[in-house]
Amino acid sequence: MNLREIHARAKAAAAVARLPLRSGQWSGTAGNVLGRGTGSSIDFQDHRQYVPGDDPRHINWQAYARTGHYSMKLYREEVTPRIDLVYDVSGSMFLDTAKATRVWELFYFCLESGLRLGGHLKLFVLGRATGDIPEELPVERALADGWPDAVAATAAAPGKPSAVTEPAGLADQLDRVPLRAGSLRVLVSDLLDESPPGRVAARLGAARSRGIVLAPFAAAEREPDWNGNVEFEDAERGGRSRQRVDAEILDRYRGAYRRHFAAWREECARRGLGFARVGDAGDLLAALRGEAVPAGAIEM
Repeated sequence: MNLREIHARAKAAAAVARLPLRSGQWSGTAGNVLGRGTGSSIDFQDHRQYVPGDDPRHINWQAYARTGHYSMKLYREEVTPRIDLVYDVSGSMFLDTAKATRVWELFYFCLESGLRLGGHLKLFVLGRATGDIPEELPVERALADGWPDAVAATAAAPGKPSAVTEPAGLADQLDRVPLRAGSLRVLVSDLLDESPPGRVAARLGAARSRGIVLAPFAAAEREPDWNGNVEFEDAERGGRSRQRVDAEILDRYRGAYRRHFAAWREECARRGLGFARVGDAGDLLAALRGEAVPAGAIEM
């Protein structure tokens, strides 16, 4: 897997698609994305009565000519929005080469999109052992070529035991992430976890924030071709077990898989979060057009 090529493809995709920052109202320091308050952008917002000391450049002179009274034109402020990117590096995210490639594409796409939009970006890495504090990763380090080597120490490569002997649940880890109020909170995770969707969704949407969940998945996990005696591996802990799989067991798995993600989709919709599953087939932009763009999780 060539991470440089993956990064280049994701960066090119970020020039076409983007995180949904243009459609919201954000708070932050001065920047180039429309905020909640009034400021000096060219986007007209409202009028109000003139108060001594107001900037005369914003007086509505046409209204003064009609009425003889001073009034002010108000414009939306422009801010640097806060973006909290939460990246799951648990073993299941790297099930096979196709899924790992899509995971890295999503990671670099979110990172480059946030930078391209002028956001104040913070990056947090999940997938650590129980009790560990999720790592805050400097953006400069994440963009460096050597950073994926650190991920390899946390997430198991296919067929190898995981370095994480007892991973914490997604909700437990997310509770320890210092997410900022009023931020765009983007979770990149396959959601193959027993955490209640409502608990995670509530955390992402709290404190006047907007939450986005991008869930990469592999075709092999959605529609497995198990038959007969199958050796299973715990992607998080590295343990192996052997089980006979017949048509009934396979149907039960598929049903549980569908219900799991239906619950996630329903909970995110209930709380106003953007939710999209992103498959490992095709190129990144085509995959984003499948669910992420129609759901408003990604803009084009």
